[in-house]
Amino acid sequence: MPWRSVVLALLLLRLGLHWLLCLGIGQWWGAWAGLPISPAVPRLPSCSPPSYGRYLLPHGDEYGRRYSTFPPGLRHRMREQARGMFSFGYDNYMRHGFPQDELNPVLCGGRGPDTENPSNLNINDVLGNYSLTLIDALDTLAVMGNSSEFQKAVKLVIETVSFDKDSTVQVFEATIRILGSLLSAHIIITDAKQPFGDMTIKDYDDELLHMAHDLAVRLLPAFENTKTGMPYPRVNLKTGVPADSNNETCTAGAGSLLVEFGILSRLLGDSTFEWVARRAVRALWSLRSNDTGLLGNVVNIQTGHWVGKQSGLGAGLDSFYEYLLKSYILFGEKEDLEMFNDAYRSIQSHMRRGREYCNEGEGDPPLYVNVNMFSGQLMNTWIDSLQAFFPGLQVLKGDIEDAICLHAFYYAIWKRYGALPERYNWQLQAPDVAFYPLRPELVESTYLLYQATKNPFYLHVGMDILQSLENHTKVKCGYATLHHVIDKSIEDRMESFFLSETCKYLYLLFDEENPVHKSGNKYIFTTEGHIVPLDKRLRDSLWQDIFPEDEEEEESIANIRQNPRVANSSSNCNRVPDERRYSLPLKSIYMRQLDQMVGVI
Repeated sequence: MPWRSVVLALLLLRLGLHWLLCLGIGQWWGAWAGLPISPAVPRLPSCSPPSYGRYLLPHGDEYGRRYSTFPPGLRHRMREQARGMFSFGYDNYMRHGFPQDELNPVLCGGRGPDTENPSNLNINDVLGNYSLTLIDALDTLAVMGNSSEFQKAVKLVIETVSFDKDSTVQVFEATIRILGSLLSAHIIITDAKQPFGDMTIKDYDDELLHMAHDLAVRLLPAFENTKTGMPYPRVNLKTGVPADSNNETCTAGAGSLLVEFGILSRLLGDSTFEWVARRAVRALWSLRSNDTGLLGNVVNIQTGHWVGKQSGLGAGLDSFYEYLLKSYILFGEKEDLEMFNDAYRSIQSHMRRGREYCNEGEGDPPLYVNVNMFSGQLMNTWIDSLQAFFPGLQVLKGDIEDAICLHAFYYAIWKRYGALPERYNWQLQAPDVAFYPLRPELVESTYLLYQATKNPFYLHVGMDILQSLENHTKVKCGYATLHHVIDKSIEDRMESFFLSETCKYLYLLFDEENPVHKSGNKYIFTTEGHIVPLDKRLRDSLWQDIFPEDEEEEESIANIRQNPRVANSSSNCNRVPDERRYSLPLKSIYMRQLDQMVGVI
């Protein structure tokens, strides 16, 4: 039959183009962020023989029918729905919560520190009586182009917020939520290009930068009087480290300060803040296991003894890995990249389970498990929702294939419950800890994978997340924490990261024309979702003698600084062949396998 000849010819033409692409551009997935990829990490070959299943979906394939297209009109509606979600939460916070730190969306009130119960760390680690949600949301206003509200909010912060408070806060939370947002907003205001519209403030005199400096100075006592250089986990903003302070801290808390502290140092020309943060990272790194290269999740800052020997990708460790790579992208310090690559090799060697390749072969889906840092042996059978950030980090790394598989696993869990339980037991196929506090990690990875692949599958994932949030968490005055993902009972709390991250990533996912993508500027996101441009001011420091480099390193870093490339650079996405853009990123048989694994089907 003639039509069969035509189909065969088209198929052969497509396969031929595939091989031409391979010969012409090399690894179209590898080094997507422009960073060296260690050959020791298992990789899919860039020009491996094509799988027909990736190109042609069976007519009866329910996954292909659902996810293969996403009309522009629907994307526009989803963008506006994401904007409306942010506005509803933000407006209600300003109406009912401000000047307190958080919004109680059910009772329509504000929430501040629990002064009657100082041991209530779930509240007091985060809330410092400094209008947290307003500050945390500043750059989201800018990203959405709301210049009038951004300018109003900045003026309100300058006029009403003080850090001269008798508040004991967690150093990590104050750094990523408050310090990071102040710095991001300051950079937006002072950007000569003004890509988001006119976000300038009349008579602005670097007030946000001065506030960031004031806060950081109040956090510095945490780094004093520790034998290792790792900071105390908590500090009183007025009086310093409390007399009864705990000597134990999590790895992420002590080792995820370098981005914000480094930005502040480089904007001020004062090495102090970057120096103490970098010293803490080096101290942690020196304590990793000689056998596995892994770190634990809790350490004593005086003795360097590992109190928590669990090594994983979630709570207690997540942002430590994230900031090794992001610090390198921002500052160009080769040491950070070397640590990240070594850590990534150890993670792949000791935490990864399942078949070797994401989209090929037989066996269980790839999964990263919690192991003993010294032996690499499995410690438990649960993973936590914070681990859902890791596919996004793998995008920055350039390990797109593994990112696709791990993201699909978390998305399958979301499909089952309409949310991510805080802990999910993959052996029991049930939540171990069932609450969901509106966390952003899954949508963050969804956004970054969409930027990497432009595959409409990820727009569908974002729509599912958005609609779940609307259906299950929207209440009278905002969006509420799910107390239990199964019965959908709620708690009266809307954490600040809902506005600073969850809503921002959803909006950017559907806003193809946003200046983040189209302005020509290149941005990185902090672990709290604050945007920071790659800027010469941040890549040049005045204190190279503090972090000595040999001549070979200096030449290498000079080349890196001249040719920075980051993950949201859409030009790199043109390397992705069409067959990977318009077919499922993960084959239907593997998607069905994941759905069965978590009990969706």
